[in-house]
Amino acid sequence: MTEDPARADKDLEHLRGWIGRTELQRDRLTARLATAYRATLLDDARPLEAGEIAPPGIHLCVAPPVAPMSALGPDGHPARGGFLPPVPLPNRMWAGSRMRFLDDLRVEDEVERRSTVAEVALKRGRTGPLCFVTVEHVYSTARGEAVREEQDIVYRGQFSARAPEKAAASTPAAESAADLRRTVDPSPVLLFRYSALTFNGHRIHYDRRHAMEREGYAGLVVHGPLQAALLLLLASGARPDGRVQRFDWRGRRPLLDVEPILLRGAWRDAATLDLWTGADREDPFISAAAWL
Repeated sequence: MTEDPARADKDLEHLRGWIGRTELQRDRLTARLATAYRATLLDDARPLEAGEIAPPGIHLCVAPPVAPMSALGPDGHPARGGFLPPVPLPNRMWAGSRMRFLDDLRVEDEVERRSTVAEVALKRGRTGPLCFVTVEHVYSTARGEAVREEQDIVYRGQFSARAPEKAAASTPAAESAADLRRTVDPSPVLLFRYSALTFNGHRIHYDRRHAMEREGYAGLVVHGPLQAALLLLLASGARPDGRVQRFDWRGRRPLLDVEPILLRGAWRDAATLDLWTGADREDPFISAAAWL
C-alpha cells in the first residue's frame, strides 16, 4: 500500500474486486488425521475409530489449500493473486476468527469447505498501513453444515531493517485469577507438527532464521490458531459432552517460543467462558470466548 491517499483508494478499489470470490475444497477427515491431532494438541494418541466425534478445532486441518512448491512465495505461503487478493504489503498474519459449531465432525466424514472473500478494508496502525481481509468458510458433510467460520487475515508492512530486538527476559507477570489452567511447551516440534497438520508453510513457525532476519521476530512465532485450538479444547473439557456452540478469538500480540503457552479460562456465567493465553488477562497474547 502507499501513503498517497489517492493511490491507496485506487489500490483498495482493485483489491475489493476480490470480494465474493469463492473456492471449494473437499477432503476426508481420516482416522489418522484425528489421531495425530489429539496426539499433538492433547498428548493422547488413542486411535480414533470411524464414526467417533472428532476433537473441536480439527476443521482447521481439513481441506487446506494445496499449492505446488513453485507457487509459494518467499514466506512459505501460496503466492498472492489467486483466491486471496494480491495485497502488496509483505507480511501476513491470521488476526482472529469467529466459529459456530452446528453439527459434529466425525471420523471418516467426507467434508466440503466452501470459502468466500467477504470483505477487504484498509486501516492505519502504529507502524503504517494495514489491510484486513475477511474470509467466510462453511464446512459441510452429508448431514449438512457442520462449522461456519469467519477468519480475519491482516497484512502489514515489513519491520525495520535493524536487527530484531532480543526477547524480553522471563519476568513473572501478575497471574490473573482463572478457573481453568493448562501449560503447554511451545517446542519447535509442536510448532512444526501443527504446521504439518494444517499444511501451513509460513516460515515464521519453523524457520528461526527467517522469522528473526526477514520478519523481525525474536524467535519462532506460536501460531495464533494453535493457541486458539488449545483454548477451544480447554473449554471443551469443561463440558461432559465436550461440545462448544460458539468460539471467538482475537490475536493481541505475538507469542514466541521463548516462553510457555499459558492457557487460562474464567467463567463469565454458567454457559460462557472467557479465555486467554498468558499470565495477565489484561495483556494476553490472544483473547477468546466460548459459549457452551
